[in-house]
Amino acid sequence: MTTQAMASPSFKAFRDGLTVARRNLIKIKRVPDLLVFSTLSPIMFVLLFAYVFGSAINVPGVSYREYLMAGIFTQTVLFGSTLTGYGLADDIQKGIVDRFRSLPMARSALLVGRTTSDLVNNVIVIVVMSVTGLIVGWRIHSSVLEALGGFALLLLFAYAFSWVFAVVGLSVRSPEVVNNASFIFIFPLTFIANTFVGVTDLPGPLKTFAEWNPVSAVTQAARELFGNTNPAVPQPDAWPLRHPVVTSLAWVVVLLVLSVPLAVNRYKKAASR
Repeated sequence: MTTQAMASPSFKAFRDGLTVARRNLIKIKRVPDLLVFSTLSPIMFVLLFAYVFGSAINVPGVSYREYLMAGIFTQTVLFGSTLTGYGLADDIQKGIVDRFRSLPMARSALLVGRTTSDLVNNVIVIVVMSVTGLIVGWRIHSSVLEALGGFALLLLFAYAFSWVFAVVGLSVRSPEVVNNASFIFIFPLTFIANTFVGVTDLPGPLKTFAEWNPVSAVTQAARELFGNTNPAVPQPDAWPLRHPVVTSLAWVVVLLVLSVPLAVNRYKKAASR
C-alpha cells in the first residue's frame, strides 16, 4: 500500500475504527458476562419455542423447529444491534468520548469501531445459536453458498440496525434509556412478523404491517436460503415476502443511507455537549 493511500482520510478512519473495535472486544474478554448473557437469551428462546410452544404450533409443510430458527436468528441479531446504542450512551456518560476527541484520531472512528465490534459479537452469538438449533433438530437443506448467504444477510441486517441504534444512543443521556427504547421498538417489530408464526391469519392492518415489516423479509429470506421452506406450500401474496432477499438488501441500503449520516451528525452534537 502506498504512503499516499495510508495517509488518506478514509484509510485513517478505517484504521482508527479497527483500533476502537479492538478496544471494545477486549472489554468483552475482560468482562465475559457481557457475552454470556447475550447468548443465554437466544438459547432460552430456542428451547422455549421448540419444546414448550412448538407442539402447539403447526406450520404446513415444514418442521416448526426448522421454521423457528430463521425467526430466532433475526430477532437475536436485532437485539444484538442494540449494544451499539447502549455502548455509545455509556461512553458519553463516562466521558470516554471527550477523551477520544482529544486524541489525533478520525472523528468517525468511534462509530465505525462500535458498529464493527458489535458485528463480531453477533457472529459469535449466531455460531452459538446454530449449535443450539442443530441440537434441537434444525437442519440446513440448501447448498453451502446459500447457507453462507443466509448468515451474511442476517449480519448485514444487524449492521444496518447497529447504525439505527447508534442514533438512539447518541440522542439520549443514559444507557438505561437506550434499553427501554430498544424494547419498545423491537418487540412489536419482531412479534408482528413471520418470526414465530405465519402472517396469513393476522387481522387486516397487522397482516399488512407484518408483510412489509423488514424483519419478515429478512426472516423469509433466511428460511429460503437455509432451505427451511416447502416448495409445495403456496408462496405469500405480498411482494416483499415473494422476493425476500431483494427486499432485505433494499432495507439494509435504506437504513444505512438514512442512519449513517444522522449518526455522524448526532455524534458531533453529543460530543460537544
